[in-house]
Amino acid sequence: MKAYVFPGQGSQFPGMGKDLYEQNAECKALFDKADSILGFSLSDIMFNGEKEDLKQTGVTQPAIFVHSIAVLQTIPDFSPAMVAGHSLGEFSALVAAKVLSFEDGLSLVYKRAMAMQEACEIQASTMAAVLALEDNVVEQICEDVDGVVVPANYNCPGQLVISGEVDAVNLACDKLKEAGARRALLLPVGGAFHSPLMNSAKSKLEKAILEAEFSEPICHIYQNVDAQPSKNVNEIKQKLIDQLTSPVRWTQIVQNMISAGAINFTEVGPGKVLTGLARKIDVDKKVMSFTSV
Repeated sequence: MKAYVFPGQGSQFPGMGKDLYEQNAECKALFDKADSILGFSLSDIMFNGEKEDLKQTGVTQPAIFVHSIAVLQTIPDFSPAMVAGHSLGEFSALVAAKVLSFEDGLSLVYKRAMAMQEACEIQASTMAAVLALEDNVVEQICEDVDGVVVPANYNCPGQLVISGEVDAVNLACDKLKEAGARRALLLPVGGAFHSPLMNSAKSKLEKAILEAEFSEPICHIYQNVDAQPSKNVNEIKQKLIDQLTSPVRWTQIVQNMISAGAINFTEVGPGKVLTGLARKIDVDKKVMSFTSV
């Protein structure tokens, strides 16, 4: 069975999508449409901007989304058995599963990005990557630290990202190193994604998601909040809303997709981050191939 996965924030790179724009008329039309919808030249920033330009959440998220959907258009006979996306990538997965149109997906992604950016400006916050420590140990230390610090991304066994207030995250990092973490390293991000500090963004996005037109998916979509397959439109919407303040359960998503019969995974979008994570998750080597396009 074929599974398609879509990357999230962090996969961007200068020049992303330029080759697609120049070599594929359908992709060119998509980038032009995105610029028109957003009211600014996202494509110019993607093709010609510097690394720092692409780090702004209001640019990063729509850039990765548009790139992913452009790549998706180049896949012949696209027929997924299941799809999933890492954080922002869940919106790309919803377009791939015919739940959202490209236009509505981009509009929601941009509203999400701006709401998250505003939430980051309300309070100083950050994230940190924790390596080589059991999930339950990380969870317990976060729980014991004063202030807001929570698990945010379960990326693969031995790699978990925490998120929260700057002081709480720093203190948690110290305790995690004492507990045996190989690394507990602050990430160059502007805020505490997938934590309670995103509540203001969640409130702003909820109305937009509830009002958007969602169709029944052509296949199961495994969602971040609970790593379970969804096909019910109302359930998909609610999980998409809850995603902003809940952890990304990527390890469990890949494991559940494999248990459901996925033997070929294709990463659709910029970079190969998810391909690398999948190889670390599939310790029993049940999957025949991990590829990126």
